Amino acid sequence: MKVHIDTRLCQGNIICVEVAPEVFKINREGVGEVYTEDIPADLEPKVQEAIDKCPRKAIFIDD
Repeated sequence: MKVHIDTRLCQGNIICVEVAPEVFKINREGVGEVYTEDIPADLEPKVQEAIDKCPRKAIFIDD
């Protein structure tokens, strides 16, 4: 699984960081960022939860 955040949509609500701190962080500009785009299989459920909970729908899975 690969994941990215659309920084034009993200408002830095930190929900993704709370759900999956191993994958997401908030950068200096105050928006979400992904530590690594290649997500290990054991973290995929957390990433999906972050996607589902993102109020701005700014997190996307890449094919």
